[in-house]
Amino acid sequence: MTGEKPFELRVLPFTESDYGLELRQLRVNGERQPDNPMRIVVRAWGIPLTAVLDHVLEALKKNGYRGSDLRANRKVPFMLDEEHGVRLGLLFLAVKPLRKLGRIEAISRAVRQMEPEEAYYWFSKCSQSDSSRRACRALRIMMAEE
Repeated sequence: MTGEKPFELRVLPFTESDYGLELRQLRVNGERQPDNPMRIVVRAWGIPLTAVLDHVLEALKKNGYRGSDLRANRKVPFMLDEEHGVRLGLLFLAVKPLRKLGRIEAISRAVRQMEPEEAYYWFSKCSQSDSSRRACRALRIMMAEE
């Protein structure tokens, strides 16, 4: 694992054709543990994942993978650079509890249009355990008028 690719995307198989995704981030600074250098950021599956799969495929392609590499029986994680990992993490965190496609699509468009600095800011707010629920809700309200 290099510092250039601090995120990994793992496939969580449910059935032969159905799967979810788990995004992990390399632990930094004081929270790194030798036996477990990665922390789980978010897991996504079902309708929210299906609705934003274009983001996933785009991130994979920009990190040197083919779209066909994403399948339910994949064992090896995809290594992602920081910007794509942050955007996917933010997107998954924002859409995970939603079921209405209109809201998911609005958030998807908004995350795609975000400047990198804005995406990093919201990712840091939405992925911190103490205030993440409020931050994600604020983000959803701002983007999709929840």
